[in-house]
Order: sequence, then C-alpha cells, then structure tokens
Amino acid sequence: MKTIAVLLTVHNRREKTLHALRRLYAVPLPSDYRLRVFLTDDGCTDGTAEAVREQFPEVEMLQGDGTLFWNRGMRLAWKAAARENPDFYLWLNDDTFLFDRALEVLLRTSAEESHQAIVLGSTCDTATEQQITYGGKAENGAYVLDAARAMPCRYMNGNIVLIPRAVFEKVGYNDAHYRHAMGDYDYGLMAHRKGVCVLVAPGFLGACDLHATVATWKNPEKPLRERWQAMWRPTGANPIEYFYYRRKHFGLVPACATFVSNLVHLLFPQWWSPDRH
Repeated sequence: MKTIAVLLTVHNRREKTLHALRRLYAVPLPSDYRLRVFLTDDGCTDGTAEAVREQFPEVEMLQGDGTLFWNRGMRLAWKAAARENPDFYLWLNDDTFLFDRALEVLLRTSAEESHQAIVLGSTCDTATEQQITYGGKAENGAYVLDAARAMPCRYMNGNIVLIPRAVFEKVGYNDAHYRHAMGDYDYGLMAHRKGVCVLVAPGFLGACDLHATVATWKNPEKPLRERWQAMWRPTGANPIEYFYYRRKHFGLVPACATFVSNLVHLLFPQWWSPDRH
C-alpha cells in the first residue's frame, strides 16, 4: 500500500476548507494507494478546527498560533507527515477543489517520469471552468498548460503539487524564511537547481478562483501609511523576504532592483496597472 500525505494550512475559511476536504476524499484513488491528511490549523477562530475534527476525524491536526501563515504552516504539516515516510506529498490549498481525475492524472504523470519530478495541477475558475487561475508558469510569467500532455514550467503555484519521496529527499522542505508568499516559487526554483524537473499535468485538475482584489500596498485609493503597513505584513510584499528570494535565485543586482521597484510601486501606485492576481 502506497501513501500520499496531503498537506494543508488553514485559517478561518471554514466552509471552503470543509468543501476542499470533501472533494479530496471523493476523488477516485487507485486501490493500492491511501491518503493521509496533515492539516495545520493556524489559529482558526471560526470553528474550522472543530468542524474538521467532527467531520474528518482521520485528519492529523497540527496547531499553529495564527503567525505561521501559508508557507510556515505547510512546513509544519510537512514535518509531521515526513515522520511517516510516505511515498508522495501532495500540497493542497484549502480553497482548491479537486476534480475527479486529479489524483489519477497526477500519479500517471509522475509515473511517466519514474517519480523523479514535481507534478503540478492547474486550476480554473469555478464559474466557467474555462479560465486558468493557478498552476505553472514559463520564464516570461505566462501560464503553461496543455490538455493532452505534461509540460515543463519554470515557476509554480502551490495549489496542487505532487512531490514524490525521491524528490523530497533531494530538495527537502520548503524554506522557512518565508511566512506566506514566495514559498511555492522558491521551492520550484530550488528543485530546478537540484536537477529536478517541474511539470504541469495535462488539463485542469481543480477549481480555485483568483483573489480578485488589488493588493493594499499598491492600491492608489489607500493612504501611504496604510500601504506601508500592508507591504510589511506576511500577506503583503515584505521587502526583506522578496529581497531574500531574488538574491537567492537571481543575484544581488536583481534583488536590489526589485527592492527599489517595490518601493516606487508603494510610493506611486497610480503609475502601475492594477494587479488583480
């Protein structure tokens, strides 16, 4: 029996979390596989943890205090899962709802690479199921997706990510330096550096809507003080974390350029096109 350890981090999205878990358990799985779910409750106050325990008692719950956010919450769940040495790890966002074919396609694509690659699942919008929302991106930032075959990508979103044990042994855990954003992009680039291929599985494997709001830190309708405070939050564009990411993967000069660019963006948001991703 092979095990897929599913990793999630949740914070006050009770209904979405429950729906994501229902969809996960409803997805067909080969008879020689089983799921083990490891979920970090990062300080939920809306009854999420209680509802998960009641409806899904088999889920292994890890406790956060509300300061972990996505990246560090995923790392906590991952460390707990790794103690059981599963065959695969599956990152899953709690606002991402898997389609029936998701696990079969992920595992088949992984098998085609002898379980030596990271395999991403692309998501679409929930309304039309036509528009790509998250997945893998090329060097130029455009999403990569083909309905019939797996495609290599440069950058990865963390919504649906299958990581075989052999890849984990090469790349390790996600970098704890990040609190919320950039941990998924960073992990994909670390994998490339280790010689691990990152692939986008064929077709859409789930649904997840975009967070369709302008980030506060670059919203021209917000006062400078509010934009400044928002930039430094874990869910903003923390200059230190972004500098670390750019320097780690692209060098000192690009890191400095991004640092300056973000400050200009903060001071003069009206110069920039609205970003609704």
